[in-house]
Amino acid sequence: MIKGYAGRVLEVDLSARTFSFEPLDEEIARLYIGGKGYGARLLYDRTPPGIDPLGAENLLIFATGPLNGSVAPQSNRFAVVCKSPLTGGIGNATCGGSFALGLKKAGIDILVVQGESPHPVRLEIDGDADEVQFLDASDLWGKGTYETQRELSRKMQHAVIGPAGENTVLYAGIVSNERIAGRTGVGAVMGAKRLKAVSVNGRRKLEMEDPEKFKEYTKEVREIFKDHPVLGESMKRFGTGAIVNTTNGRNILPTRNFQKGHFDGAMKISGEWIEDHELKGVKTSCIHCPVTCGRDVEVEGKGIVKGPEYETLALMGSNLEVSDIKKVSEWNYLADDFGMDTISLGATLGFAMELGERGMLDVDLQFGDVAGVSQMIDDIAHRRGLGSDLADGTRRMAEKYGGKEFAPHVKGLELSAYDPRGSFAQGVEYATTNRGGCHVQGASMYLESVGPLTINPQNLKLKADIPIVQQNLACAINSMVLCIFTTYGIVPKAVHEMSPESLTYKLLSKALENSGPMFRFAQGIKGNPMLWFEKWLTLITGIKFSSGHLQEIGARIFNLERMYNLREGLSEADDTLPDRILNEPTFEGMESGHPLGKLLPSYYRKRGWDEHGVPRPDTLEKLQVSV
Repeated sequence: MIKGYAGRVLEVDLSARTFSFEPLDEEIARLYIGGKGYGARLLYDRTPPGIDPLGAENLLIFATGPLNGSVAPQSNRFAVVCKSPLTGGIGNATCGGSFALGLKKAGIDILVVQGESPHPVRLEIDGDADEVQFLDASDLWGKGTYETQRELSRKMQHAVIGPAGENTVLYAGIVSNERIAGRTGVGAVMGAKRLKAVSVNGRRKLEMEDPEKFKEYTKEVREIFKDHPVLGESMKRFGTGAIVNTTNGRNILPTRNFQKGHFDGAMKISGEWIEDHELKGVKTSCIHCPVTCGRDVEVEGKGIVKGPEYETLALMGSNLEVSDIKKVSEWNYLADDFGMDTISLGATLGFAMELGERGMLDVDLQFGDVAGVSQMIDDIAHRRGLGSDLADGTRRMAEKYGGKEFAPHVKGLELSAYDPRGSFAQGVEYATTNRGGCHVQGASMYLESVGPLTINPQNLKLKADIPIVQQNLACAINSMVLCIFTTYGIVPKAVHEMSPESLTYKLLSKALENSGPMFRFAQGIKGNPMLWFEKWLTLITGIKFSSGHLQEIGARIFNLERMYNLREGLSEADDTLPDRILNEPTFEGMESGHPLGKLLPSYYRKRGWDEHGVPRPDTLEKLQVSV
């Protein structure tokens, strides 16, 4: 077995109450690494087309990668893969916390859960004894994620759901410690299986090809991160909330259900404001992560809790035209405790507010007014009254009440907090990403509108190229399984320190903007360059990786996911953006919105797909994607 892997897959059948330990498929590991890549391969191979995402046939796959269990910064995350009840296509989410470390210590790379229990159940996995206990969870059913974890064994690591998952809210997530695998409804799948919690422990150690070199190199990377202007300074000081003022200044902060990109009250929901007025206790991080992007704040009646991050600040702050940071923090706490994705939740609340404003929905929620929001979040989690409709997300709400043209989703997954009218590559990424409107499947906006060296975000140059490179890299990162924030370190400190008004900066930006042929050529180079992702993989597994290798592996995963979506009935018609984003301008001089129609054909061609967005046979053969 390749080093870095435990070499085992745990298969659990909730219907039959059976389990077995099977060998990890080394060929799949070589082709897809682990994490969401390995999970997508299993989901494609082991489920028939057309299954009900909330039915017993759907698999719930918890997947680690070869870096999990190491001390590499930002490496202790796990992926969850299943058919998404929100989109009907590929579903996946990643999460920090401690559960990934628990799985690897138990000698488990992949946990596959199939079937469904007739009543609430939880699993306790002892990796040392190779035992799995199926325990009644009726006493935990209905409890929030925080209380549930407090009542479980402190000697084990946990992944749990809250009431939102139990009641199959279609954007429910799975929680480990204070972190959440939030997107695509993975928590709803867990709830439909009546699986309240998975607890795991063990004492096995990760085997590496060269542990001494890995240790020494990791020290070097930690120093790089420590000295980096984002990872070691702005994010460490202000958390992800530092992005609020950046996106607001560049007119891409979602405001009033994506009607605008600028919010006058942005400063009061920013990371800088939290630092000065709201921060309590310590700044927190996931295991072995030096960035400490977590923020503790105080919520009335709840004490010191985890504070909101950028996506929550935007979607439940500016998107609702709310600048009351205390209320946003309260809503963030409720969402985490109920086990809900705050991106989809905030977007759905904003959509409901606009429906109400237009007289299309009888709802006591208004932009700029905090009244009724906390109660509605509770109603959504428990599917009470109108909350049951909001629990199904914006696409289904638009089908029932109207408003399709301003429903903020792609493929059924609500848009994250970067308005693509001021970030054209990000718009292409939203439209084409397999799980829907999500930013962490590529983060193209970092290279064109919110990073330290930005190209013109509103011309067509490189806008079909950046998403491909970024999507491929994100697929590989999420299969290792690393935090996407580790990619921020790619842009060196020297670039951050350049003045945007300097000639050097302007020349470098213009050179990047016009680097299309070289940009595409660099994707395929194998051997060098090697960044920390590839060096860590190489030192752990003993197999030499380069940036080109990760691009190839990422493309393989991305194309497999695409084939899964096509198999499940998605098509080129789903590679689009909301009509509001396509047709309503938010910048002076713009006659319409995002020019997706001009960019999509080029994206398809450069992906090796036909004009309908279907991967060509030679593309699949080259990437070794069997379907």
